Amino acid sequence: MALKPKLSNLPRIRNALRLYRVTSIVTGVFLLLLVLMMVTRYGFGVDIELNGPYGFLALTPKEQIVGINLSTIILILHGWFYVVYLYSDFRLWSLMRWTFPRFLLIALGGVIPFLSFIVERRTHAQTEKELEALQSAQKVETIPSAK
Repeated sequence: MALKPKLSNLPRIRNALRLYRVTSIVTGVFLLLLVLMMVTRYGFGVDIELNGPYGFLALTPKEQIVGINLSTIILILHGWFYVVYLYSDFRLWSLMRWTFPRFLLIALGGVIPFLSFIVERRTHAQTEKELEALQSAQKVETIPSAK
């Protein structure tokens, strides 16, 4: 029998769901930027330079960058946002008392482009549905039976 979330955790689950939603969107955006950066770096041999001699944004060979190497910043930020994403995934997963494979599926959202947006929508909808069912079951239990 699968475990159900505790009704007493409802406020924490709602907060965890909000955090998960924000982190999945931010992580997904940075993952797409990371893919763009990888294409420019390994496909064309250039990095994205910010405020260099060639303008506000320019594609410059890595060894010629004198401004801010935006490619490296994107790489680092995606890594840190993914850590926060995993934390929010773990928090929601543990409060909802889901199976471990579900945790892994959600975690994959931060490493496969576009998957975080798809998984986030499904996870959010399923969580809301489960919470609604939990609240409905609680209301049924608290209504005194007419004898």
